Amino acid sequence: MKTLGLFRHAKSGWADPRARDFDRPLSERGERGATLMGQHIRDFGQETGMRFDRVLASPAVRVAETIELASKAFGRSFPVEWDRRIYLASSATLLELLQGVEDDPAAVLMVGHNPGLEDLIFDLVPDDGSSPLRDEVEIKFPTATFAVLEMDIASWSDLAEGGARFTHMTRPRDLDPSLGPELVD
Repeated sequence: MKTLGLFRHAKSGWADPRARDFDRPLSERGERGATLMGQHIRDFGQETGMRFDRVLASPAVRVAETIELASKAFGRSFPVEWDRRIYLASSATLLELLQGVEDDPAAVLMVGHNPGLEDLIFDLVPDDGSSPLRDEVEIKFPTATFAVLEMDIASWSDLAEGGARFTHMTRPRDLDPSLGPELVD
């Protein structure tokens, strides 16, 4: 069995309208969300015994800052394999990257962007009405959301569309409602 964690970068800002998309930093709300989700991922791992053996991430500034803050909240840093191909990648590219993971670690955490992460969930989890979490993602996969998929495969090279169970998803607003969408009266 293989486990795939997906962690979308936290909320970024547009403080400098001249900055390239790649260089956008986290907003204050994003910093809070990344910290909170780092604590959640730590607690989730302690409760379930899950430990990520490999972290693959986009090198975009907002992803790097998300990982840095989440790691501090987690209580330790992680070696990260930065891969430019994850930046704004399609689901097909992300799937190909995962199929190429070497040494067959039991659990991989991918940190990146939408729509790629969301589309990867749609491609890996069957659309047969059996996954309420998949239905939630169809509504929205917000910034700083953490999701876990499990696959009954022996090797990452065996990863295929429709072969995953969606077992966990937590959004920042699930832990702190002030990190949810701003509601207009």
